Amino acid sequence: MGVEAGRLAVTLDVLTDALVLVGQHGVYCQSARQPGKPKMDVQMISTGILQAKELVASVLEEIRNKQKG
Repeated sequence: MGVEAGRLAVTLDVLTDALVLVGQHGVYCQSARQPGKPKMDVQMISTGILQAKELVASVLEEIRNKQKG
């Protein structure tokens, strides 16, 4: 798929690793207001990482579609 797509794929892996680490941190950093949920900053970080993953995945999909067509 080329250098650019390869770099995006690696970026996706790094974001996945970061999401796992944030998730582990969220287990120990619980919200006082919302029992059973991570603190708000951990939730915001998780959301940001998920949105970044979706963006990278959509760009990779566009690259694939352009190469097919």
